[in-house]
Formats: sequence, C-alpha cells, structure tokens
Amino acid sequence: MNTHIQVNNLNAWYGKQPALKEINIEIPKNQITVIMGPSGCGKTTLLKTFNRFLELNDGAKITGEVLVNGQDIYQPDVDVTEVRKRIGLLAQRPYPLPMSIYDNVAYGMNIHRMKKDRLGYKASVKHYLELAGLWDEVQKRLHEPATGLSIGQQQRLCLARGLAVEPEVILGDEPTSALDPISSQHIEKKLLELKSQYTTVIVTHTLRQAKRLADHVIFMYMGEVVEAGPARNVFTNPQQERTRQYLEGLF
Repeated sequence: MNTHIQVNNLNAWYGKQPALKEINIEIPKNQITVIMGPSGCGKTTLLKTFNRFLELNDGAKITGEVLVNGQDIYQPDVDVTEVRKRIGLLAQRPYPLPMSIYDNVAYGMNIHRMKKDRLGYKASVKHYLELAGLWDEVQKRLHEPATGLSIGQQQRLCLARGLAVEPEVILGDEPTSALDPISSQHIEKKLLELKSQYTTVIVTHTLRQAKRLADHVIFMYMGEVVEAGPARNVFTNPQQERTRQYLEGLF
C-alpha cells in the first residue's frame, strides 16, 4: 500500500473527556478511505486531526503523530496554514462565502497569490468549476451571489473552492448529509472521478454510501479503531465481531 497519511499512537481529548484512544492507521494514496461507525464514535474528531482543524475547538488536546508524506504535521516548526491548504475539508453543510460564485472559487487562490494575472484566475475558476461539475450550470451567472445557488450546487461550489488551492488530500465530513438524493449522487460521482488525482477521506454514517465509495475502510467504535483494511475484505469478511454486528445493523 502506498501510504499518504500515517497516524501513530494518536489520542485526543475534549477537556478531560477522551475522544480518541491510541489510533494507529494508514490512509492509502489516491484512494477513497471511508471512516464509518455509529454516531459519537470519534469519526469527525479523527478526520479533523488530519488538517489540524481539531485544535480550533476550545479545550481540545492531541498527542501522537500524524504523518503526511512522512512529515509529522504536529511538529512545532510546521506552518498550519500550509497544512490546511494541502488538506482541504468539505463540511456537512456547504458554507459559501458571502460573495459572488466567481469570487468564492478565486478566494483561496488570491490569498495564496497563486496566479500572475486576471486571465490566470479566470481560466482557473473555470477549470475548478468544471472539475466540480458546476460550470455548465453557473457559467452565465458567475458574478451573482453564491447564496443564490441550491444547496447541492453550493456544496459543489465549496468543492471547487477547496480544489482551487491545489490540495493533495480532500476530507469530507458527511459531505452529502444535508443534500437531496440527486445532489448527493453528483458529489459521490465527483469524488469517484477525482480519486485518481487526490487522496480522499470521507466520514459517513450511511453504510450504503460507504459501500458505494470506499476502497479502504476504517471502522470506529467508542473512540477506538476496531478494524481497518481494504473495503472488500472488511465488508465481506470482517475480522472483528463488533464490525460484523455493525454491518448487520445490530447497533
């Protein structure tokens, strides 16, 4: 397995409440890894340790290592802004910025001064809207407010905005849970198309979605990783009794 993210002896707390216990996992490069498990088992907490979003929570404390391409992102000399640029997060609900569709996509590129001139930005905005499967729907209204888009379109806009800063990893925290079935299909289809270019890690509480998307699976329960491995192995021949019970819908 070509490992992109490696987690060693990771523990996390909210105040005195333990949230993650001794996590040791590997996330393969250019595959979709799905983190699944019942509500409150630590899925989102684990996801947010991969781009240092967890420390934005007051009272959150983390020990252990998260290596991205072999570099521990929690070392004191690491630039957190750079980490979050390389590892983008698609949240549960879309949060378009209060500006035009065009400016939403150009926003991160502007901050990081990624293009030389207006033509460069224009070409890139088009490219990333196409990549997110949104260009055809919005090309005639690029300068209208992003808040005028449907919620499914807003989520694809957030995907385009995240891709525009050229990350290497896409994190998705239940990225389709607020969407209607057709919009959900759009996002799933895009994630499957993009996996040849990006490493993707998705949190989902929907087993059907996990089975549709996953190349690799991490099953969590009560802040611990119970089982992890290639999706076909975990789904067809789970090694742990708790995994089997979860897959059978017993909890």
